Amino acid sequence: MFSNITYFLNGLRTDPSGTLITLAYLTVCILFSLIIHECAHGWVALKCGDPTAKMLGRLTLDPRKHLDPIGTFCMVFLRVGWAKPVPVNPRNFRNYRRDYILVSLAGIITNFCIFLICLIISALLAKAVWPGEYITAMEEYHAKDSLLNVYYDFSKAPFNLSDGYISVYSASAVYSGSLQAAESVPAAYIQRLFLMLAQMNLGLAVFNLLPVPPLDGYRFLDQFVFKGRLRMEPQTMMLIRIGFLVVCFSGLLSGLLGTVNGFIFGVFSRIFSVMI
Repeated sequence: MFSNITYFLNGLRTDPSGTLITLAYLTVCILFSLIIHECAHGWVALKCGDPTAKMLGRLTLDPRKHLDPIGTFCMVFLRVGWAKPVPVNPRNFRNYRRDYILVSLAGIITNFCIFLICLIISALLAKAVWPGEYITAMEEYHAKDSLLNVYYDFSKAPFNLSDGYISVYSASAVYSGSLQAAESVPAAYIQRLFLMLAQMNLGLAVFNLLPVPPLDGYRFLDQFVFKGRLRMEPQTMMLIRIGFLVVCFSGLLSGLLGTVNGFIFGVFSRIFSVMI
């Protein structure tokens, strides 16, 4: 956590405009991703017969109704986080177990669908960002998925043949003219926004699959696997939540989830790179 905070502070000193743009991107992505996640829970609950979220004004895009201060802080600096859980009354469900599972998975499925849509849009935008000869060269070296890397540095060349391997961070300016052109194309910044949206929504989907209360994965595990028998005392639940917060702030969870997210993102990047 502290390393990320230091990174932002250093960025404000060395590259204030770039850092502020990144923070603006993060703000948009966090607000959109968290709000859509919670609205999905409330909307599916409403369709299943429970109007609680609607009556309490949670079916809205107003961030004040959804954002949790600690969860939002974690999203910015730890890349994992949460919003205020949407209130649900399972007694109103038409089919208790089925509807409980649907509501639990609604946010995860929504975030994963947004991840796929944003990645597809990013692949389509890549054609407007990069010159045709550059894309052809990347295809020749089986590196087109690098153009769907949110951390891709426009100012550096795409690969280094002298070392015998492909590197998206090579310092040799093989296509310097193409890179400078790409950096000035507005579509490049739009693509970067969609890539960040894709990354964040994938992260939310994976994070919420964790079987830890009060995350969606715990509710799904309780109903789908244990048939509602996975019950804990309030004090036990509170201790688990405190322990989970400690793990989140330690950064251990960020590293593990980062590995999982990176693998999934890489797989789908290679799949959708055929669209470039």
